[in-house]
Amino acid sequence: MVWSRKTVGRSAGYHPYTKEDMKHVGWCMKNNIKICVAPHWTGTSEEWRVEIYINDNMHKDPKIYTAGEAHEKMYNYYKYYYEKYNI
Repeated sequence: MVWSRKTVGRSAGYHPYTKEDMKHVGWCMKNNIKICVAPHWTGTSEEWRVEIYINDNMHKDPKIYTAGEAHEKMYNYYKYYYEKYNI
């Protein structure tokens, strides 16, 4: 018997990253700065948002992106916070 289950959810897919990106991500995670790509649920399946969590406070980038653009923006935010606070 084959079970069929309707899948609910969205995937932004895979986006390549560099060693430099991972350096920024690692530093931010250690300093309680987390950034993610999240579906824009009231939009189409092609629309994504970027959410930033700093010390458990959530901030949303107001712009709506495609999946690729959202991933790029997420890595740009990680770099921004790394450069701003890694003194």
